[in-house]
Amino acid sequence: MITIKEVHTKSEMKQFVLFPFSIYKNNDFWVPPIIKDEIANFDANENPVFQNADGRFFLAYRNNKIVGRVIAIINWYEVNNQNIKKMRFGWFDVIDDVEVTKALLNKVNQIGKENNLAYIEGPVGFNNLDKTGVLIDGFNHIGTMITWYNHPYYKDHLEQLGFVKEKEYLENKFKFKNVDATYYNRISNIIKRRFKLKALDFTKTKDILPYVDEMFEVFSASYSKLSTFVPISDAQIAFFKKKYISFINPEYIKFVVDENNKLVAFAIVMPSFSKALQKSKGKLFPFGILRLLHARKYSKDVTFYLIGVHPAYQNKGVHAIIFDQFTKTFNNLGIENCIRTPELEDNEAIKKIWENFNPETHKRRRTYRKEIQ
Repeated sequence: MITIKEVHTKSEMKQFVLFPFSIYKNNDFWVPPIIKDEIANFDANENPVFQNADGRFFLAYRNNKIVGRVIAIINWYEVNNQNIKKMRFGWFDVIDDVEVTKALLNKVNQIGKENNLAYIEGPVGFNNLDKTGVLIDGFNHIGTMITWYNHPYYKDHLEQLGFVKEKEYLENKFKFKNVDATYYNRISNIIKRRFKLKALDFTKTKDILPYVDEMFEVFSASYSKLSTFVPISDAQIAFFKKKYISFINPEYIKFVVDENNKLVAFAIVMPSFSKALQKSKGKLFPFGILRLLHARKYSKDVTFYLIGVHPAYQNKGVHAIIFDQFTKTFNNLGIENCIRTPELEDNEAIKKIWENFNPETHKRRRTYRKEIQ
């Protein structure tokens, strides 16, 4: 018999965070989170995402053993302001038993019904800065710290239970040697002269911080037309700034500004922490922090985390300025592989940005939908 219990205590929350460690033990491709950070991320007193969203955490038990987990999520801005009656679910992990998946998602359905919502979609996070999608292809490629990994049977469970494809995301990678540095340098100089733009490079985090709020304005403007977009609050921006900006190599953050020093484009790249996180097994101490710092400095793989161009400057080649700056940085650091975060399959604008790099689609992931009954 399967029992679903809601998480209420600190001890239960730790069990919630630790559960995936059991089903991915010895898996070469799963990248574990930092346990302490994951617990803090789920604390409504620390993470401002809970100011605009509800998250209810559930564990599935059989014979007093945890066999699954899920967060039932309602983003109230999405529901009340965008009139999207969506019940979200995320951080979904189960053993290979469809009955466990059924029991967990029945609980999600119940909460959606109680709140007069129309349909369920997942796995997704609270907003656009969270992880998204169940992996459906590319199981033999190492994950990243900003994507979920899962076993192949997750997709089968959802489809057996009547969930259908809602959105599909592609993950691509390319060799840095595929980037034509001479070409981007030439185009960059032309675009900068034509539109009176300049690139900003950084060596110190403190010089980046004054631009972060404006960066999110450009982020919102450039992503607002996507069907998945939900605005990021000022409190969430402050949380992001505190949690992430200080840990990202300042030379991996590039901005483009106009003649009035107003931000028109940005990109954030991170060194790959995947192998360091695997070796650390969710713990920062005693050696985890050293592994992460080593990866921060020496990793030859990078992940493009966020990139945005203000709509007023889209289709004008502004991304060439960003790539020209990264080319110079990556050459100095000996970067070999560039990995992109999940991008919507139908996002034609983003495809055009990358088309000259000979990208390889190495992973696919989906969100699934089902009407609430």
